[in-house]
Amino acid sequence: MSCSYTYPSGYIVTSTFWFTKNDAEGNPVSLSDDADYKARVTYHKDNKNDCTLRITDLRESDSATYKFRFITDQTGGRFTGNPGVTLSVTDLQVKVTPYSVVSAWKTLTCTTCVLTDNPTYIWYKNGQIVTDNTSPYSVYPDAADSYSCAVKSNEDLHTPAVCVQDQSCNRVTYIDKSICALKGSSVDISCTYSSYHPIKTTFWFRSDKSVPEDLTRDPEYAGRALESLHSTLRITDLRESDSAEYKFRFNTQISGWGYSFPGTILSVTDLQVKVTPAAEGQKTLTCSTTCTLTDNPTYIWYRNGQRLDESTSLQYSVNNSYSDSYSCAVKSHEDIQAPAVCVVGESCMNVTYTHQSICALKGSTVDISCFYTHPSWHNVTEVSWFNKWESGVTKDLSLNPEYADRVEYHRQTEKDSTLRITDLRESDSTEYKFKFTTDEARWGSSFPGTTLTVTGFQVEVTPKWSSEYKTLTCITTCTLSNPNPIYIWYKNGQHLDESTSPQYKDPVSSNHDDSYSCAVKGHEDLLSPAVCVQGQSCYRVTYTKRRICVLKGSTVDISCTYVGYYSTTSSFWFRSDKSTPEDLTRVPGYAGRVEHTGTYRGPSSLRITDLREEDSAEYRFTFKTNNFEWGHSFPGTTLSVTGLQVNVTPAVEGQKTLTCITTCTLTDNPTYIWYKNGQRLDEPTSQQYSSNILVVLGHSVDSYSCTVEHHEDLHSPAVCKYELNYYST
Repeated sequence: MSCSYTYPSGYIVTSTFWFTKNDAEGNPVSLSDDADYKARVTYHKDNKNDCTLRITDLRESDSATYKFRFITDQTGGRFTGNPGVTLSVTDLQVKVTPYSVVSAWKTLTCTTCVLTDNPTYIWYKNGQIVTDNTSPYSVYPDAADSYSCAVKSNEDLHTPAVCVQDQSCNRVTYIDKSICALKGSSVDISCTYSSYHPIKTTFWFRSDKSVPEDLTRDPEYAGRALESLHSTLRITDLRESDSAEYKFRFNTQISGWGYSFPGTILSVTDLQVKVTPAAEGQKTLTCSTTCTLTDNPTYIWYRNGQRLDESTSLQYSVNNSYSDSYSCAVKSHEDIQAPAVCVVGESCMNVTYTHQSICALKGSTVDISCFYTHPSWHNVTEVSWFNKWESGVTKDLSLNPEYADRVEYHRQTEKDSTLRITDLRESDSTEYKFKFTTDEARWGSSFPGTTLTVTGFQVEVTPKWSSEYKTLTCITTCTLSNPNPIYIWYKNGQHLDESTSPQYKDPVSSNHDDSYSCAVKGHEDLLSPAVCVQGQSCYRVTYTKRRICVLKGSTVDISCTYVGYYSTTSSFWFRSDKSTPEDLTRVPGYAGRVEHTGTYRGPSSLRITDLREEDSAEYRFTFKTNNFEWGHSFPGTTLSVTGLQVNVTPAVEGQKTLTCITTCTLTDNPTYIWYKNGQRLDEPTSQQYSSNILVVLGHSVDSYSCTVEHHEDLHSPAVCKYELNYYST
């Protein structure tokens, strides 16, 4: 909508804007400040006195009278152009009427208000263009045919398809023509459909693919796309790459239908805080998106990680402060915050995480990273990662016994930090945060961190009952953060195939002998448990634990369960690092130290006593039937054998911190026992111990050692606490 304006010479125009309504005090409200229009309006000028308003993504609620207003520097110099421009926003509808009383022909009219510029109408039959014509349009009806119309140059704004003869014609009608959703959230895309012929199959697909492909089988949507029985597509954990047009297709015995019609366009956006100058000493913050979020959301603002306010407005005014950072979110999606920004300069107190969520494999390693800033006059004195806090008190992960020997801190620059966690466990699934301390403040604990979800693999077999062929899917409890993983399939422990799809490429026959498992490339040792395709008596070995860490000199039990379709004739345990599988009970290095217990079908256990560091290896179980030997190709249990050492580090003045360390994390979270000068101490029972230093003639009087409960005979070497080095006694 355009206009031009004039004013007397000597006047200076200080403000120009368009409006449709006034506020409570009777003052016109600029459309750029109106929540319904903010992200959809722009003002343009070709020359000094032009005033053009552009509104995108028009809605029927935009129907109104629009007026332009300018304000000058003169008293009373406020002017509004009357009567303004009246805009009517319409949707198109196809109206069907008989051509005449005696004729079977029908007349189709593309009904609307009288559109500006006398447009050309386009008619579609079953989704295909049939003519460029003005409305009305005459057709000879067929019960299977549906018709719709559009306006040239706006072909994406189709009318819903209508049946000409009855209500069972071929058609698809989408609930939403466009949807704007947040990155990381979930979205439902829905439609209704009807068919003249019986429907055999249905699926959703992306229109930008050369061949329509069921999204539930697309590797990019593995574990994220689900189609319900009511023709609704749900996509979880949205990514910006999901921005596309989505269509629904149904197949009949005659043909496939639905792919030629415009579907629903999904736009995925993140949140960003934009800072613009306002009045002196103030800034205006805007929670911006690349598209207008559906459903007029409520915005929530945060200062330095603390929730401030919620409003239907995506703008927020703040005072200038060099130390303050701000972020925003949308109500019901508070976990999806915009990166925090500084109001003044680039050196406010701030922590920005590289990922808001990570999904990683059980047993693998993960890196959780962040960047942080602070005013230049602050000096950082301490940094740490944590995942538990009570009443504002946090615990450094590197000092947490549950993570002992599994966490490392890394950095590339002075303003970044990476937490690396190895040998991931499902219990590690939680939110991780970074905190830094300067000589003037502590920072980071109030900001949302990175949520880690740890998952294993499972093979899902469908259909579960009475089918000659089965479909296999490698499933996880969350969508792996590793982009586009390569899935590896195993049949009876043997490498079978690789694919970008979590589904095995072809249906497999329901053979009672066969078991299947899956993994992803790069993590072949993290196999899913093997499952039977038919029944429960296929060939498979399932280990009780994938990894075990135990003390040198102690005893360990490594166990598994196994099943064979035919009777087992023999079985044994072996080390996988040997070129030929050899029964450990016959290996000289294990003479008198190993015992194999179990039956010919079910549980089996290997006991190794008087453990040595050279016993660290992967142990596997194999069994033989009349037909073949089975189990030696599957990943088994990795055993790590460690000794105990006491590590001495400075603590507060006059104290040292002692840590009972191992080369791997002991299984089963043991209770630690401390000894002072050979005498057992009642406290503590944790992996760390701190006490005052007693020094005589420049040397420590006391020596310390540690062990774990139930292994009191396996002491660490004793150390003196005064020096930082180890001393034996």
